[in-house]
Amino acid sequence: MIVTTGDLLAILPLIIVATTALVVMLAIAVRRVHRLTASLTLTGLTLAFVSLFVAARFAVRSVTPLLIVDGLGLAFLGLILAAGLVVTLFTYVYLERGVEQRDEHYLLLLIAILGTMVLAMSVHWSAFFLGLETLGVALYSLIAYQAAQPRAIEAGIKYFTLAALSTAFVAFGIALIYADTGSLELDALTSLATEGSLLTSAGIVLVLVGIAFKLALVPFHQWSPDVYQGAAAPVTALIATISKAGVFAFFLRTSVVLALPLDSSYGLIVAVLAVASMFIGNLLALRQQNFKRLLAYSSVAHMGYLLIAVFAFETWALMGAIVYLAAYFVAVLAALGVLITLSGPTEEAETLEPYRGLFWRHPWLAAVLTLSMLSLAGFPLTAGFMGKVILVAGGIGNTLWGLVISLILSSIIGVYYYLRVIVVMFEPLPEGKTQAAAPAVVPWSAWLGLAGLTVLLLWIGIYPSPFFATVEIVLGLGR
Repeated sequence: MIVTTGDLLAILPLIIVATTALVVMLAIAVRRVHRLTASLTLTGLTLAFVSLFVAARFAVRSVTPLLIVDGLGLAFLGLILAAGLVVTLFTYVYLERGVEQRDEHYLLLLIAILGTMVLAMSVHWSAFFLGLETLGVALYSLIAYQAAQPRAIEAGIKYFTLAALSTAFVAFGIALIYADTGSLELDALTSLATEGSLLTSAGIVLVLVGIAFKLALVPFHQWSPDVYQGAAAPVTALIATISKAGVFAFFLRTSVVLALPLDSSYGLIVAVLAVASMFIGNLLALRQQNFKRLLAYSSVAHMGYLLIAVFAFETWALMGAIVYLAAYFVAVLAALGVLITLSGPTEEAETLEPYRGLFWRHPWLAAVLTLSMLSLAGFPLTAGFMGKVILVAGGIGNTLWGLVISLILSSIIGVYYYLRVIVVMFEPLPEGKTQAAAPAVVPWSAWLGLAGLTVLLLWIGIYPSPFFATVEIVLGLGR
């Protein structure tokens, strides 16, 4: 198959990110300058984000049988690259506080983002597997990046072992699908809507296990709290947001191809995963005293909410998935951004104690964290509320009553532990502890990232029409 200039321009964001990784690697080989490495990374991701407008001019287009450039893919690429910019800013703040080997962190971050972008545009099982492994290899290294921290090594080994097992499930599942259909393209699954095959069905279930692991759905969520806690905070932000976006994008494409109803065998399996994730994720978070573990279990619940979009094959489902993911990304990145800002050179602010009385010491940071917690809980006038409104409205329109009721009830459970964090921040300062645990001067990159996230939290929650219109325009490329 001949690749044209139009094809190259259509995948220009991927080319720019890959080129940036190469430039960063060469820059590190010449001279190690942390600010230069971070600047090159930010510049490359910014150019890649801008190039989405160029790629949009050539959508909808298949670039070889492996990738497709369409509205859904571009929307997810926009989320991934925007989150990548914020994670890079927070990474710079974090690494400036005493980590010796800094530069390779950005190289691994770029590779992880590249793998996720491939996942978001995959329409072929081999491209899916390639993107999954590119992302996975980078994550193994990033989680265990701080070799001097035993907890990071432990988290890296746990993730590597379990991720390797899930990858084996995926590989075997793909092999079964190919043995039965003779094709590795997603379109080969369309016949399953009417005539199922035992071999292909087994393959899909095995692939679903791998996807459920990456999304940390119950019961494949066991790795999540340990890895969230053991990894450095910027890596936790990467795992909680960017890594899940690409996997969910491919899962959404697969569900659209299958187009199977809720009462089908596949539908029932996914529904059980969704409901179990909603309730178990929120219940396990209730008594957590570690902030990163709390966010890990919260993430399990939110991925369960997001699965509602998998059961509808209309515009609202794609719209709801993008809006909800964007709201979730903004809230989680804001929460972890505050954690990174409060962290010292040797210890992260991962317990609730550093947040006690935060409002009286750093009211601006307390305000950002309060907004992020309210958004994750789904309170009105926040981005998270608008995301849940779309999912609930769409679920009701498609008579997905069980999932909608589960979302509402489990969200009520989640309100408790989100409000608990807020209450801790507004408690009076403990006697004799009037000094701030955070650094006296907050770095400009932290202020920039947190300010942008705060604006998005309120903008999407109070005046969401422009954001909704933008998402509709991007998704409309496929019409």
